[in-house]
Amino acid sequence: MAYIAVAFVALFLGALAGLLQVLQRTGVIELPAGIGYYQLLTAHGVLLALGLTTYFIIGFLLAGVAKTLGGRLTATARRLGWVGFWVMTVGTVLATYAILMNKGTVLYTFYAPLKASPSFYIGMALLVVGSWISGGAIFLQYRHWKRATGKKLSPLFAYMAVVTYLIWIIATLGVAAEVVLQLIPWSAGWVDRINVLLSRTLFWYFGHPLVYFWLLAAYAAWYVVIPKIIGGKVFSDALARLAFALFILLSVPVGIHHQLTEPGLDSRWKLVHVFLTMMVVVPSLMTAFSIAGSFEIAGRLKGAKGLFGWIKMLPWRDVRFFAPFVGMVMFVPGGAGGIINASYQLNTIVHNTLFIVGHFHLTLATTAVLTYFGVAYWLIPYLSGRTLTPTVNRLGIVQTVLWSVGMLLMSGAMHLVGLLGEPRRTAFTTYGDHPIVQSWEPYRAMMAMGGVFLFLGAVLMVVLAFYLMFAAPKGQTEFPLADTVEDAHDTPVVLERWSLWVGVLAVLILIAYSKPILDAIRHAPPGSPGFVLW
Repeated sequence: MAYIAVAFVALFLGALAGLLQVLQRTGVIELPAGIGYYQLLTAHGVLLALGLTTYFIIGFLLAGVAKTLGGRLTATARRLGWVGFWVMTVGTVLATYAILMNKGTVLYTFYAPLKASPSFYIGMALLVVGSWISGGAIFLQYRHWKRATGKKLSPLFAYMAVVTYLIWIIATLGVAAEVVLQLIPWSAGWVDRINVLLSRTLFWYFGHPLVYFWLLAAYAAWYVVIPKIIGGKVFSDALARLAFALFILLSVPVGIHHQLTEPGLDSRWKLVHVFLTMMVVVPSLMTAFSIAGSFEIAGRLKGAKGLFGWIKMLPWRDVRFFAPFVGMVMFVPGGAGGIINASYQLNTIVHNTLFIVGHFHLTLATTAVLTYFGVAYWLIPYLSGRTLTPTVNRLGIVQTVLWSVGMLLMSGAMHLVGLLGEPRRTAFTTYGDHPIVQSWEPYRAMMAMGGVFLFLGAVLMVVLAFYLMFAAPKGQTEFPLADTVEDAHDTPVVLERWSLWVGVLAVLILIAYSKPILDAIRHAPPGSPGFVLW
């Protein structure tokens, strides 16, 4: 519950920063009290993409692991969970304070040579280290259950939690190395210059797997929770595990596709990363097939007839289903945009335009976050010993519609105006009233309207979340976990042989990253001093 509470505080603060940011960028307002646009951009990105997501995912996974692996966390796991929480929170407060004091204005990705104060980087390092400690609680609980039961296959949700956290820990090794070995010494003045190419490569070693950390937590809800809510079953235990196992292999060695325009990287290694990125389509399509199968099973169990009669049987007025379903639908254009971003030729058209920002808002802020919202409507009452009332359910539907309309307006406008050339990472400007910029104005208006809708949706979500924590009627709420269609004992045990999957991943990482990183070190340019521009 502590993790979930901090996640929704981060949602409110990040949404407020986002509202002010989009209104300034579109020329609607001038920022008051000396607040900087790029300061807000950093706060918006850090609080939502790292704060909201990491805290919510850890809270969700800890609750699910406790539920499926023994009923409650062991004493050691609980202690680790609390230690991780406080280390993360100290780091988050430290980094947030640096941003508010305009000492961490580095546009979320903290790309060198933009330089923040040491407190920002130390805060980010503590956030990562705290998350590792929290992950230790999940792994300890898993090991305790396996030893106590002697079973070779863990419950499906627990398996998915372990996979999700394995990817997170392996991915964060890169950004931890960047922050501890490069950014903190450089920021503190212990070294004068930084190897920019190496720092960016280490960041994107982490930056793209971060997307799968967000998505796999949502996928766990799609696979295991949603079928129970709609009265169905998991389509296939083995297929679900195989999809997650493939994500172990394909989630990390793909980051250089974010650096296709980076001049210091050999184009042959860029091609390797593009190929591996495209392979991620396979487990994603497996997921789409499996979830659709679960939907149809639920409809048929309720007596649906005809080819598509099962669609009418889905509980469209249940926010626990409706919010994640909208996220699923939005992932279709989001995934298509990802293919564009990772394509050699198409990337050159959209690179560093608002198209990229629109894509981020579809994949994270819609697909993942709407799923988290749907989970929150039952997870918070489950943890607080309260119930989801019909009124909160109706308000949740309204909140989902507000969020979805806002995202369609804002993200849609970002995609379109990005194709017309409007750059990302820039505050409001008319570029000297250039005629091309005048053609962007209708899209800027759409972005501003979308931002307002999104902020209203965020505020309503925060109010409902804290109501469910502290004021909703007392009662028992289920942690919904669906059964599988087939006997789970038919699932191949090799899918839970961690040494195999992590070992193959290690080989792929060595193939994909050893030469580019060695080249970045051996052929390093003189390096760059730090720049503090705002």
